[in-house]
Amino acid sequence: MNVEYINPFLKATINVLKTMAFTDAVSGKPFLKKDQLAGGDVSGVIGITGETEGSLSVSFSAASICFIVSNMFGEKVTAITREVQDAVGEITNMISGDARRELAEKGIVLTAGIPTVISGVNHTIKHMTNGPIIAIPFSTKAGDFIVEVGFKS
Repeated sequence: MNVEYINPFLKATINVLKTMAFTDAVSGKPFLKKDQLAGGDVSGVIGITGETEGSLSVSFSAASICFIVSNMFGEKVTAITREVQDAVGEITNMISGDARRELAEKGIVLTAGIPTVISGVNHTIKHMTNGPIIAIPFSTKAGDFIVEVGFKS
């Protein structure tokens, strides 16, 4: 997979959380995902098409998403509610949009579908590609989350 596709998603994740949720996210070491098990308690998934095909997922621990959404809403959130799930979909959409904007500036035009949100302990994520899935762990002061990006080989 072309790293040129991955880096914009890393930068977009950091930017979106800083701008929308006043949250610093620190990326860890990327790794090749070998299973479909989600790394968190609630995940947003969005399909991407255009010059290549693939998908993006953002999977949050309950602690991290409650902290992030509390910052976004300006009020304390303590559980994964319907409103939190909606926020996960919107965060996923914003990360995708920010990354696709950067890629478009490099001449790589991609479009995205509507995000789907999945929640529950040990849920799975089926990416819309047969190519490798790169997972990037992130940490915040309140908990961890994982961004996964996969594009057709």
